[in-house]
Amino acid sequence: YKDALYQKADRGFYTGRWAQVIEGTPALSDVYGRLRLMDKYDGLVHVLSVASPAIEEAAAPETAVYLASLVNDEIAELCAKYPNKFIAAVACLPMNDVDAALKEAERAVKDLGFRGVQVFTPVNGKPLDSPEFMPLYEMMSRYDLPIWIHPARGRSVPDYSGESHSKYYMYQMFGWPYETTAAMVRLVFSGVLEKYPNIKFITHHCGAMIPYFAERITVGQDYAEVHLKTKWKQALSRPPIDYFRMFYGDTALNGSTAAVTCGYDFFGTEHIVFGTDFPYDDEDGNRFTREVIRSVELMDIPEENKMMIFETNARRLLHLNEAST
Repeated sequence: YKDALYQKADRGFYTGRWAQVIEGTPALSDVYGRLRLMDKYDGLVHVLSVASPAIEEAAAPETAVYLASLVNDEIAELCAKYPNKFIAAVACLPMNDVDAALKEAERAVKDLGFRGVQVFTPVNGKPLDSPEFMPLYEMMSRYDLPIWIHPARGRSVPDYSGESHSKYYMYQMFGWPYETTAAMVRLVFSGVLEKYPNIKFITHHCGAMIPYFAERITVGQDYAEVHLKTKWKQALSRPPIDYFRMFYGDTALNGSTAAVTCGYDFFGTEHIVFGTDFPYDDEDGNRFTREVIRSVELMDIPEENKMMIFETNARRLLHLNEAST
């Protein structure tokens, strides 16, 4: 897949910064290195997904369809070869061809046994509440399998409108949490969670800005309704904040116990799942794995709740049982 990505991606895409990221993060494609690192942690298993960039950002629709099928097949092979390490997989979808994305999602779930799909936000500039994406939400709601939401923002998006690009890695440190937050807001107020009450979205970085700014969201919407005469809330049968709590959040917060506790307090025990952001650290995944485990262990919550975060919630969401490992 990596070789095909370099060969078939849009001309020039994998030069410069993206090439630096991929070549500078060997654990992205070094399976044996990943397995060696996993062996350092008793009981650690992975649910495999495809790392950034979004496939639709890198290639035209026809090529993206081919690449998605290729990488999903390769991930399925890894799960079959190392079932005690890679216990499930998340499908990569060519979201710049929605019909093809639906077919690939169906193939991944029915034929390959994948336990969810991943979408990036935005999708080539389009928000996740665009009407064309509704069939995917209906499908995954029917399958009762989660949709992982991963933010996508590049250096070309400036921090200020008068500049040409982002500086100091801010597009990643702060731009990514903003993209996730914006997607969640759009999904709530467009009525996606109202229409599909059983849908399960797993948000990166534990819901991004939503848990920390929960009261600001409530007060801001109340103010807008009273003083600006907005009608956004009228399409919802419940208070907006209730829909935000329907999302799930992962623990990929770089080892901050305070941050993951904030997400835990907002979403509740059953809506937090373990995730590390492996391998994007300065130790090829070891730092994030170590520190995220530590951050959960240091939470002032019952031990059984920590086990729910580490394992039980994910098993329930992905319909895994003990026999699967």
